[in-house]
Amino acid sequence: MVNKINVNREYELYEDMRLWLHTYLQDKYNTYEIITIDAHAERLDRVLVKQGVFNEIATGVDIQIDILGIAKKDNLVKLFFIEAKKTNLTLRDLGQLWAYCKLIDPEEAFLITSTELGSLNKLLNIFKREDLLDYGKGKIVKKMKIAIWNLSTNSPNMLTIIPKL
Repeated sequence: MVNKINVNREYELYEDMRLWLHTYLQDKYNTYEIITIDAHAERLDRVLVKQGVFNEIATGVDIQIDILGIAKKDNLVKLFFIEAKKTNLTLRDLGQLWAYCKLIDPEEAFLITSTELGSLNKLLNIFKREDLLDYGKGKIVKKMKIAIWNLSTNSPNMLTIIPKL
């Protein structure tokens, strides 16, 4: 485990994760306008509309993403999701993010915990079932990324990221 002491409430992770995502997106999409939002308290469709982004599938669907990233360039919009957890990860946590990814098809999606990989460790590291991370449309297969959040560095522990970058 990376962190000796954990946060008391999940929302304590949100701002640092938002800041990390903002830097990550600025580095990776440096010609795009980057917006990152703590979106946990509002439905995704409402957050997107406030940013001038319309997503028909999200409209009226009760999806709440903890941290939302938006990269805009001309008429192109790329979405990024972070689901934050302060507990050991479970298949239920993965399933929640997977369902959001299957519906909305973000460019990238992260499931990040401040504790341990929990039951996902066995599935992903021992049984090597990285196929459980797959989502996307058509021939393009994307993978959700799983990681442990380092509370000291306020970033994902790169040694824990699955799949390896």
